[in-house]
Amino acid sequence: MPDIHGPALPSRAMALYETMRDLPIVSPHGHCDPRWWAEDAPFPDPAALLIQPDHYVFRMLYSQGVALSDLGIGPEGKGRDPREVFRLFAQHWHLFLGTPSRLWLEHTFRRTVGIDVPLGPDTADAIYDEIAAKLADPAFLPRALYVRMGISALATTDPATSTLADHKAIAASGWDGRIVPTFRPDDLLNPARPGHRAAMAELAQLTDRDVSSYAAFLDALRDRRAAFRAAGATATDHDVPHIATTWLDRDRIERLHAAAVTGTLSPDEAHAYYGHMLTEMAQMSAEDGLVMQIHAGSRRNTNAALFEAIGPDMGADIPGPTDWVGGMAALLNRVGNDPRLRVILFTLDESTYARELAPMAGHWPCLRIGPPWWFHDSLNGIRRYFDSVVETAGYRNLAGFNDDTRAFLSIPARHDLWRRGVALHLAGQVEAGILSRDEAGDIGRLLAHDLAIETYRLGGD
Repeated sequence: MPDIHGPALPSRAMALYETMRDLPIVSPHGHCDPRWWAEDAPFPDPAALLIQPDHYVFRMLYSQGVALSDLGIGPEGKGRDPREVFRLFAQHWHLFLGTPSRLWLEHTFRRTVGIDVPLGPDTADAIYDEIAAKLADPAFLPRALYVRMGISALATTDPATSTLADHKAIAASGWDGRIVPTFRPDDLLNPARPGHRAAMAELAQLTDRDVSSYAAFLDALRDRRAAFRAAGATATDHDVPHIATTWLDRDRIERLHAAAVTGTLSPDEAHAYYGHMLTEMAQMSAEDGLVMQIHAGSRRNTNAALFEAIGPDMGADIPGPTDWVGGMAALLNRVGNDPRLRVILFTLDESTYARELAPMAGHWPCLRIGPPWWFHDSLNGIRRYFDSVVETAGYRNLAGFNDDTRAFLSIPARHDLWRRGVALHLAGQVEAGILSRDEAGDIGRLLAHDLAIETYRLGGD
């Protein structure tokens, strides 16, 4: 394997990168499982750790004709030999050339795991055995890895109806790592989601409230937000396929809620109801201080056969166009001038960076622009992001970086790639005479570390 962990940097960028490379990692949004740190048990095997949870990896293999079942994914893949899964991955390693996944995985193999031979069909078994042996070592238990990887805070993403048992177990254990939950209420707010009615029943049971009443439903949501805050949460998260916030009069929202509870809303009514509930969530965030994250523009589960056979999150989600100005109008005009509110906007529609998001964040005091997300979390995606937003929004209206991953071992690699991208951008700004070297150094630290703490209110203020 080449002795390279990311893009080569010219001297000015390298000097900036060196000031950032060893800063603590703040991971304020992601999808790791809190059970890992609650139980602190060994990870099961290299395939379960590196391949099966990472949709970047298995979607590429699927695109080249590899069946997900052969990767041990889905009902038909249950019981698949993890060594065979790893061999199959190694046979197709060349498919990842030119992708950020290749950079992340090489960084993970080399620097995080300590593998010093190139991956390929001939080395797959030896590398598998070396990784498996290390996973049995106490130094590779989840809590030890958290410390060794230089993480200072990590947020998981948890359903609003979670009992938060794993987070409570972490707190009770006395371990001083900071793993905090994030309040994810999509199943409760969006009647179009398949699990809506079941989630409402869970909410009623957890809070002992009759959520068929709209007022009681809002109180139940406040109860759950308070429980999350007590467990350390500083943020909420909302998956919004098509952003269209609304504000409905009380009579109409009560009628729509009654229909939502019984599953009798029309698609248009469900859309209006969800838009209203997003505005309600913004009002609650202004009240309780939880930072509101909105991830918009993903057309989910576009491979119908795959969704039917296996379920969601199988790599078939595709970016779509987003109307941020129109879609956020009701929410912002209702509560966007409240100094207590903070909302981070993430987009898969890059055309909106310069046209909408940067001007919006450059005006509304509550708004911050999230870092490049998902398909755009790459070196060129980072470059396009800065080129599109900085001139209008500046740097202080950005949110720093989050890795947004289920693949725990890739976290240092993703942050390292971001820091290299930041260094390249800032070096260009210095060369153009836009920033001084000292200013670039200060902004580098902001983008690599400080802004994430400030934006997500992780500093305890």
